[in-house]
Amino acid sequence: MEYQDAVRMLNTLQTNAGYLEQVKRQRGDPQTQLEAMELYLARSGLQVEDLDQLNIIHVTGTKGKGSTCAFTECILRSYGLKTGFFSSPHLVQVRERIRINGQPISPELFTKYFWRLYHRLEETKVDLAVVEVGIGGAYDCTNIIRKPVVCGVSSLGIDHTSLLGDTVEKIAWQKGGIFKRGVPAFTVLQPEGPLAVLRDRAQQISCPLYLCPTLEALEEGGPPLALGLEGEHQRSNAALALQLAHCWLQRQDRHGAGELKASRPGLLWQLPLAPVFQPTSHMRLGLRNTEWPGRTQVLRRGPLTWYLDGAHTPSSVQACVRWFRQALQGRERPSGGPEVRVLLFNATGDRDPAALLKLLQPCQFDYAVFCPNLTEVSSTGNADQQNFTVTLDQVLLRCLEHQQHWNHLDEQQASPDLWSAPSPEPGGPTSLLLAPHPPHTCSASSLVFSCISHALQWISQGRDPVFQPPTPPKGLLTHPVAHSGASVLHEAAAIHVLVTGSLHLVGGVLKLLEPALSQ
Repeated sequence: MEYQDAVRMLNTLQTNAGYLEQVKRQRGDPQTQLEAMELYLARSGLQVEDLDQLNIIHVTGTKGKGSTCAFTECILRSYGLKTGFFSSPHLVQVRERIRINGQPISPELFTKYFWRLYHRLEETKVDLAVVEVGIGGAYDCTNIIRKPVVCGVSSLGIDHTSLLGDTVEKIAWQKGGIFKRGVPAFTVLQPEGPLAVLRDRAQQISCPLYLCPTLEALEEGGPPLALGLEGEHQRSNAALALQLAHCWLQRQDRHGAGELKASRPGLLWQLPLAPVFQPTSHMRLGLRNTEWPGRTQVLRRGPLTWYLDGAHTPSSVQACVRWFRQALQGRERPSGGPEVRVLLFNATGDRDPAALLKLLQPCQFDYAVFCPNLTEVSSTGNADQQNFTVTLDQVLLRCLEHQQHWNHLDEQQASPDLWSAPSPEPGGPTSLLLAPHPPHTCSASSLVFSCISHALQWISQGRDPVFQPPTPPKGLLTHPVAHSGASVLHEAAAIHVLVTGSLHLVGGVLKLLEPALSQ
C-alpha cells in the first residue's frame, strides 16, 4: 500500500459534518471519549501503563502550545536526547503530527505502522515525548496519559467555544484537566479569573502548579536569548518551554539543567514562582534552532514576501498584527515602484470572523483575498488536504460572509461576490459561482476565490520564482477587480502578503510555496 492510500483510509475516520453538528447539539458525556480512547489503545496492542514509560511532557493552552512544544523539544534534543513529538493539526502532510528527533516520520514508516495499527514500543522508544493537546485538555484523547513527567499551560483565550465553553474561566477548567496528582505543572501569566481556576484545579488534586518568570528574568546576568520563532508573543512560549525542559531534566536526574540564580521569594496570585535559573548553552541552542512552520514564518521570494501565521483567536491575531507591522517597519524599502499589501484570510469552526477581520484593519491592506482551505478546486488527488467535517457549500458560503464583513468594515456597502476562474480543462468542472459579479456589485479591494491555488496565482502574478503553476486557468483576469488588481501587482516593486486566520489555510499555502514539504 502507498502512503496516500493510508491517508485516504485514515480520512474515512473523520467525523462528517452532519454528525458533528448532531454531537454538538446533544452534548453527551465527554468522559466516554477517554474511555473509548483507552479501548482503541488496547485494541492496538498497548495499555495505558505503556505510556508511562515515555517520559511525557504534556502541554495545553489556547495560544502558543504548539510553539511551546517546539521550543521544548528542540531544547531537549540539543542535549543529545532522542525526542518524540506529537502535535496537531498538520500543515501539509499528516505525518508531520508524529516527529522523531524533530523530523516527521517517513511516508514509508507512516504507511507501515498505520496498516499494522500500532508501533512496537521497544522499536520506537524515545528518551522523551512532547505531546500537544488537541482541543481542551480534560476530555482530549491525549489525556489518557496517566503519569507525565511535567505539564504546561500556555496562554489562554477564547476558542472552540461550542466544545469548551464560552468564557475563559470555563476553558481554563478544561485545560486544567491535564493536571495530575504530584506532577509539577507550569503556566504563564494569565488573567486573574482563569488563573484562579487553574490554581483551584491544581489544589483539588494536589498538583504543584508554578507561575513562570518572564524571559527577561532568565536573561539577567547573561546575553539575550535568541529565538528561532519571530514575534514578541513567542517570548512567553519560550519562557514556559525553558521551565518544562528544566523540570524534565531535574526529575530525570540529568545533568546540565541550568544553575539556579538567587531564589525570588513570594507568591503571585497565590501561586509560587518557578525557579529562576541560568539557561545552559544547550537551552540557548535549542531556542535559537527551533523551527515551527506556519507560525510567524517569513518567505522572501523576489518581489514577494509571504508572512505566514496560523493565528485564529482574537488575542493571537492581535499578536500576529503586531509581528506583521513590526516586520514591515524594519524592512528595506524598494525603489522604482509602489509597495502593495495583500491579506489572504479564512476562518473556520466557531470563530468570529468579523472580530478577527476588525483586528486586521490597522495593517492597511490594499487587497483582501478570501478562499476556503482547499489547495485545489478538487482535492481528490491529495489525501493530506481532504476534510470531510464540512461540506464544500459550507466553506464557500463562509468565504462570502468573510468578504461581507470586510466590505462592511471598509464602509463599502457593495454586495459581495464569489469569483474564480473555470477549470483549464475543456469540458471540465468549473469553480463554483454563488453570486453574480457585475462591476457595480463588488468591493474595489476584495475578491473571493474557490481555492488557494487560484488565489496565489492572482496574488503572485507569476513573480514568485518557486510557485510557478502551469498556465493560469482560462478567464483568471476577466473579473474587473481581478483585472485591475493584476496590473497593480504586476508593476509593484514589493508585495507583502499576510496569510492568517487558519492553520489549515497556512498549510495549504505552504504546500504550494514549498513543494519539498510534500516530498
